[in-house]
Amino acid sequence: MICLGIEGTAHSVGVGIVDDDCNVLANLTKMIDGSKGGIHPREAANHHAEHIVPMMHKAVEEAGISYEDIGLVSFSQGPGLGPCLRTAATAARALSLALKVDLVGVNHCVAHLEIGRKVTGCDDPTLLYASGGNTQVIAYSGGRYRVFGETMDIGVGNMIDKFGRSTGMPFPAGPHLERYAREGVELLELPYSVKGMDVAFSGILTAALQLHKTGRRLEDLCYSIQETCFAMLVEVTERAMAHVEKEQVLLGGGVVQNKRLQEMVRIMTEERGASMFVPPGSLCVDNGAMIAWTGVVMHEAGIRTKISESAVNQRFRTDEVDLPWMR
Repeated sequence: MICLGIEGTAHSVGVGIVDDDCNVLANLTKMIDGSKGGIHPREAANHHAEHIVPMMHKAVEEAGISYEDIGLVSFSQGPGLGPCLRTAATAARALSLALKVDLVGVNHCVAHLEIGRKVTGCDDPTLLYASGGNTQVIAYSGGRYRVFGETMDIGVGNMIDKFGRSTGMPFPAGPHLERYAREGVELLELPYSVKGMDVAFSGILTAALQLHKTGRRLEDLCYSIQETCFAMLVEVTERAMAHVEKEQVLLGGGVVQNKRLQEMVRIMTEERGASMFVPPGSLCVDNGAMIAWTGVVMHEAGIRTKISESAVNQRFRTDEVDLPWMR
């Protein structure tokens, strides 16, 4: 079984092709430039519509297959920006109908978990999912992936990008903030916003921008943002691990490529006698291969998505997904 997966939840459009052993045959991604004013959903959807068909052709060529070899089409059904999701879903429906193959709608957050579990070899982890639009701590319990903690306002990546735009960094700002942070020497006081198992980042953004206006070094601000935000994420991750009694942590989402965040999670897991798992960078960020692989997993469990049931869901919760393959 070869599956073509289409990712289109936010700023990136991705086309991935995998087989039923999770060999990634192709994995192409294009990102809209959000450096001037952030991401406008309609502009992002237009960007995706422009690139998605050429990317499918290129992915098939790169995979060394023909369209006739594709036995399944999957797509990101949510959560995400409505216009972007609808663009990806329309392309997936059209391809499924043209090839006369099954269609599977995939939860984007679950896809991060499934591709991470497969490529790293972890079996029952707590997932720290940190990206632009999402920040959640997720673990399997009671037949579903449960959200044990999440952001109460904006994703940590969104916060970093907003800070980056306000201080002249290119988009996405994460790699640039990490580079500046290495030169930081002073830990500035920022709000440490942990509310039980949840976190909040908008207050940190406001405080950091106010400090920037007073002339504080950008390096110290970036260093302080990293140390504060990542400590918050590690705290709620460790608490979730203790609650569900799991000894594995899986990292997912674009922000987890940050080496300082990985170092802090590694220290926490080693002190607990636990293990940390990180997929390759191309599979941490939003990508089509994770959608394709999760489509394969769902299809093998007997799940199909009828065209009449393939409407996108901008607020598709991780804990709404039934997981027959986990039983």
